[in-house]
Amino acid sequence: MHEVHPPRWTGWPMQTAGDKGYSYPRIRTWLDRRTIEAVIPQRSDQIEHDGDLRLNKKAYKKRSVVECCVGWLKECRRLVTRFDKLAVNFLAFVQLAVIERYLRLLGPSDTA
Repeated sequence: MHEVHPPRWTGWPMQTAGDKGYSYPRIRTWLDRRTIEAVIPQRSDQIEHDGDLRLNKKAYKKRSVVECCVGWLKECRRLVTRFDKLAVNFLAFVQLAVIERYLRLLGPSDTA
């Protein structure tokens, strides 16, 4: 984690969300040193040692939106198998997939 540098144009985020798999003291310390709020629930085996840490439930619920988007993108076979070797081509295909999704949601349904 010490190899990670902040993005040049924005700096560190205000919050970072993760599931219980990211609930390690080392990760929490790294985030605290950079004044990043850890929106990570504690595992049940850690509560007795560290005490009950408060979880920002409102921020944690926003994490599900990202998880759903990633799950939807995984349905697209070309994205999962990563046919494109260049990152620029891969990102372009992700953008096309999102545009197609929005057009399907916004356009009239022809299945009625």
